[in-house]
Amino acid sequence: MMDRDSNKTVLLELQRAAGTGNSRCADCGMPDPEWASYKLGIFICLNCSGIHRNLPQISKVKSLRLDFWENDVIEFMKKHGNLCAKAKYEAKVPPYYYIPQFCDCLVLKEQWIRAKYEREEFVATRVCQDPCSAGSREGFLWKRGRENRHFRKRRFLLSAREGVMKYYTKEFGGPKAIISIENLNAMFQTDKIQHAHGLQITYNTDGQRRNLFVYHESGKEIVDWFNAIRAARYHYLRTTFPNVPEPELIPRITRNYAKEGYMEKTGPKQKEPFKVRWFCLDSQERNLMYFKKPLDAFAQGQVLIGTMDEGYEVRAGVPQGVRVKKKPAITVVTPVREFVFICENEREQREWIDALNGVIAQPLTG
Repeated sequence: MMDRDSNKTVLLELQRAAGTGNSRCADCGMPDPEWASYKLGIFICLNCSGIHRNLPQISKVKSLRLDFWENDVIEFMKKHGNLCAKAKYEAKVPPYYYIPQFCDCLVLKEQWIRAKYEREEFVATRVCQDPCSAGSREGFLWKRGRENRHFRKRRFLLSAREGVMKYYTKEFGGPKAIISIENLNAMFQTDKIQHAHGLQITYNTDGQRRNLFVYHESGKEIVDWFNAIRAARYHYLRTTFPNVPEPELIPRITRNYAKEGYMEKTGPKQKEPFKVRWFCLDSQERNLMYFKKPLDAFAQGQVLIGTMDEGYEVRAGVPQGVRVKKKPAITVVTPVREFVFICENEREQREWIDALNGVIAQPLTG
């Protein structure tokens, strides 16, 4: 019992030790990890430990608090740790490769862990592909139809060199769409698409933002597609803006929406009936889009979000004289008009206000 208690104390001290990187999960960055891979010598969170359990030849996990730790295993953990593992397994992560955080979906975290420890894709002896080569890919994805809404197998072709992505609906003939990498974006949307490997691809066409919803049965394949798109975007950005520092470039490769969800909206006179719509806030484009349904190809409308200096503001509640249900509401003030939205609950109201204020506080970029 004495050894058990003292070993637990040593482990928790190791987890908190400065300069080791052990205070955050080695794979997703979650603070205060309470599990560890005693085969790799790393401290990990509960969610990532579940992924490690599926790699028994590579990793073996224990709870810091609940499991018994032998003295020799404790010594192994002392000699290793998260920063030590990072130096080995993340020696050559390409700048465009997406490193998932604890809030990201399972498939991103699983493939990151497999890429690091199982396939050893980023060890020092590996030769990195240049972004132009990494941003070229061809294969099949299941794509949701715009009209019939069924998923059908479609051939996709990505070429960083040509600066385009294409997809085909027929075996022979030209592409159904040619998408410029300049305004291409991709984000995982597993809940919205209701598939563990669901990916949303967006691009501009005829002055509108078009949504494509795709998936692949293989987690590795869909994450490889995502990172190929990121490589192509990185190649475009690096070529187009050669003097922009890397830390400013990386966040612009792809982006998630700052906030999504249902709200109710009324018309410009603020007397029209409120209708439920799906809203997406794109902080980079400073755009609040609304859709009739979450998986619609095109938005029904949008509200451009400027800065406070330009007269933009978001307020809790509604303008005087506007009658709404007894539900939390927000008002987005623009130089042209005030937009009134009803939220599902107070938590959603706070989240929308915080997200919109975040965009309003951002300086305009050229």
